[in-house]
Amino acid sequence: MANIIITGASSGVGFEAVLDLTSKKDNKVIALARSADKLRKLHEIAGQLNYDGGTLYPAQFDIVYDDYATLVPFIQSKFDKVDILINNAGALINKPFMETDGKDFAEMLQTNLMGHVNMIQHIVPMMQSGSHIVNISSMGGFQGSMKFPGLSAYSTSKAALAVLTECLAEEFKEKGIKVNCLALGSAQTEMFEAAFPGVEAGTLAFEMGRYIADFAQNGHHYFNGKILPVANTTP
Repeated sequence: MANIIITGASSGVGFEAVLDLTSKKDNKVIALARSADKLRKLHEIAGQLNYDGGTLYPAQFDIVYDDYATLVPFIQSKFDKVDILINNAGALINKPFMETDGKDFAEMLQTNLMGHVNMIQHIVPMMQSGSHIVNISSMGGFQGSMKFPGLSAYSTSKAALAVLTECLAEEFKEKGIKVNCLALGSAQTEMFEAAFPGVEAGTLAFEMGRYIADFAQNGHHYFNGKILPVANTTP
């Protein structure tokens, strides 16, 4: 049995990861996203697919701008502790660097880094030894990987999330909390299509979602403080 929180749950790999996580009877999942309509769809589909599966608690929440003073009591009303936190929420701007202004960079850093900083700082007090934090980054933020025009702000923010992972794995060692980062390659999602219009991804969203779900539940037995590339094609 695992108590799991996942952000960015209303679409793409986050949506698919929730469906996989709730297929296990003993899992309890709090799924956070900004879109109430998409969360209702997620809840409906999860109920149809996993009618005898785990428990899903969808909740509309913006990890950057909403009030954690309301989120924390909600989580505590559902969970006595948090076993897994999957920081999957993210956004993308595709714009040439010379046209990318400070506001664009700030937006990427707010959503792809600071939102996760906020989540981790509020959730860690509810975690115990053996808990696992999984940060979802991108091959765009993986040092030494191929880079692409238009994605400088996005890739920079994802690189920051990867380094944060390494720092927190060290800081949380005494607590017994493991922290890892998955640098995702191409998966057929709305975000991928915004980054690479007309290109077919090498992995379907549900396949990547299944991998994330499995890693979140098992990866901490083998890894800590690792940034793991998850890509079979470029892009």
